[in-house]
Amino acid sequence: MDFSHAIFPEKLFACWHPVGYGHEIPSDKPFGTFLLDEPLVVWRTADGDVHAMRDVCIHRGTALSLGWIKDDCIVCPYHAWQFDKKGDCVKIPQAPDTEIPNKAKTPTYHCQEKFGLVWVAFKTPVYELPDIPEFENQEWKLVKTGPFDWKSDSSRQVENFTDFGHFPWVHPGLLGDPERPEVPECKVTVKDSVLHYSVVRPEATNSDDFPIFANDDVVQPERQSVYELHLPYTIVLRLGWGGRKGMVYFFTSQPISHKQCRGFCIIGRNYDRDEPDTILQEFEQVIFDQDKRIVESQRPEQVPFDFTEELHLKFDAVAMNYRRAMKKQGLHY
Repeated sequence: MDFSHAIFPEKLFACWHPVGYGHEIPSDKPFGTFLLDEPLVVWRTADGDVHAMRDVCIHRGTALSLGWIKDDCIVCPYHAWQFDKKGDCVKIPQAPDTEIPNKAKTPTYHCQEKFGLVWVAFKTPVYELPDIPEFENQEWKLVKTGPFDWKSDSSRQVENFTDFGHFPWVHPGLLGDPERPEVPECKVTVKDSVLHYSVVRPEATNSDDFPIFANDDVVQPERQSVYELHLPYTIVLRLGWGGRKGMVYFFTSQPISHKQCRGFCIIGRNYDRDEPDTILQEFEQVIFDQDKRIVESQRPEQVPFDFTEELHLKFDAVAMNYRRAMKKQGLHY
């Protein structure tokens, strides 16, 4: 399928993108969404494997995601044509004795399930998904939060996750303190399609409502944050407080369109394993809602990759490197 008409750079179609949590794609019905402005349907065969194809029936353009699953095929809701996992139409009820035309098919895409998420790439992927050993270690409890639907481009949602300067003002008492607005120096190293950077900074103590971080027994809590930003829209963040306890944040954004995205955040930690998942889920909902209000106001809705369009200071080092790396990799607008 030719995607050259789209406003997105061609290389984005050769990247893995999240399209839903695994539990959002049941075994008995299709799941419809959009990715890079393209209609997409994801579904499971009887063996539990996930499959992705264009959410358009070749017959009359109906959304296949409105249909159902039968005999390991998607059934179109309009005329009950059946399409198998290869995208081929295998049954036309209205003409059972007629040879099925070669044109009776819908494009299929690369699809896999990893980290509790379903991923799709329209073309052969140019990058691998991150390696997160903690997510395969039984000592770490994983909690899915969100999803977080924003009216912005994925680039804005991801870049907000890299911004340290807004913590005291957008998340006071939770992630920052207005009395300590300075941003520590941050050195960014770029290796191929991954940005590596880390910061050490004081943080606000845990609130009574959200005992999230492992800093209760520290007089002056400091957080060590080690980041991997995997282009185009995925971040792995490891948090530590100088001891054995740690957290891993895995964030990734689905580029639904250039003005709409959906963020997924999975959190792993090796402490407080008995606490209910709702504590982390409610905390992240508060944080993301605070960010959403700000980011949805940004113009343009996409990150402007031309450096002259916005003002940059030293504490914007991560954003500047992100924009530079996206341009170098051919992922910019």
